[in-house]
Amino acid sequence: MKKVIVFIVLSCVVVACSTVLFTGRKQLLLVPDSEVLALSSANYREFIGSTPASQDKANTALVKKVGAKISKAVENYLLANGREKEISQYSWEFSLVKGNVVNAFCMPGGKVVFYEGILPVTQNETGIAVVMGHEVAHAVAKHSSERLSHHMMVQYGAALADILSSKQSAPVRTGIKTLYGIGSQVGVILPFSRTHEYEADQLGLIFMAMAGYDPAAAVGFWERMAAMGGDKGLELLSTHPSDANRIAKIKSLLPEAQKYYSKK
Repeated sequence: MKKVIVFIVLSCVVVACSTVLFTGRKQLLLVPDSEVLALSSANYREFIGSTPASQDKANTALVKKVGAKISKAVENYLLANGREKEISQYSWEFSLVKGNVVNAFCMPGGKVVFYEGILPVTQNETGIAVVMGHEVAHAVAKHSSERLSHHMMVQYGAALADILSSKQSAPVRTGIKTLYGIGSQVGVILPFSRTHEYEADQLGLIFMAMAGYDPAAAVGFWERMAAMGGDKGLELLSTHPSDANRIAKIKSLLPEAQKYYSKK
C-alpha cells in the first residue's frame, strides 16, 4: 500500500506539470481542464441564477467593456505567440451583481463577477481595469486548478502519513495527523495562495497595460483598499499578501508592465 501511494504522488508530479504565462513558474495540474471548466460553468450558472444582477446599467456596461478589452488583449497575445489553442479554454463572461461586498472573483474559463461594493474603491474605468486584470490573470494562470491539485496532494500525503504511523499508539497517531494538518496548511496551501495573488497582480498589470490602461493606477487602488482597514491578520496565516507587501511588489513590477502600455 505504501508503494502504491508513493507511486501515485510521484506519477502526478511527473505527468501534470505546466508553465504559467509570463512568469514561467512551474505548476502542478492534476485535474483535466475539461472537468474543471465544466464544474466552473455549472457553479457560475448556479451563482448567477441565485444572485440579483445590478440594476446600475452604466456600471454594468463599464464592467463588460473593460472585461472585453482585457480578455481580447490576452487572446491577441496568445494568438501572436503560438498559443492559439489555449483560447478555446475561455468562454468569457463579465457580470456586476448586487451587494455591498468589496470583492470580485473569477472562475476557471473566464467567468468574472464584480460586486457593486467594490466600485467605490475602483472609482473609474481604469480602477475597474486593475481588478479585472487581476481576476482574468487568475483564470489565465489556472490558479483554481492548481489549488485543487495542491489539496489533492495534501490528501495523498495525509494517507501516506497515516500508513507510516500505523504501528504507533493512538495518541501519537493523533498528534502526527494534527501536525501534518497544520504543516500542510501553513507550509503548502497558504503560501501557494499568496503566490497566486502576487502572480495575479503581476499578470494583471501586464494584461491591463496591453488593453490600454495605465498599470500605475494599481498602486492607488491597493492603497485605497489598505485604507479601508480591517483585521487582515498575519500574512503567514493568510491566503493574501499583506497590504504593504503587495503595494511594494506592485511598485517593483511597474517598469515591466509599462513596456506593454501605450496610450490610445
